[in-house]
Amino acid sequence: MFETINVKSYVFKVVVEPDEEGWHAYCPVLEEKGAATWGYTRAEALKNIQEVVQLVVGELVRDGEPLPEEPLEEVQVFLEPRVVATV
Repeated sequence: MFETINVKSYVFKVVVEPDEEGWHAYCPVLEEKGAATWGYTRAEALKNIQEVVQLVVGELVRDGEPLPEEPLEEVQVFLEPRVVATV
């Protein structure tokens, strides 16, 4: 028999914009939880924010806190596994 695992996939909007020292990146719905970072290049900032969002989400799950599921323009929730590719 196969074990059924309840999985949700979350897709969070992030903002990546230039600043004085490179690029600033943040996730608006998770920013108050620490989801902000930077990079010397846009690609580096995007890679860094992906890692930071994953860490913040992991901490929320570990601490039993709910993950944000709205506003819809900033987070999408799917009831099955998804993979996101950003190019």
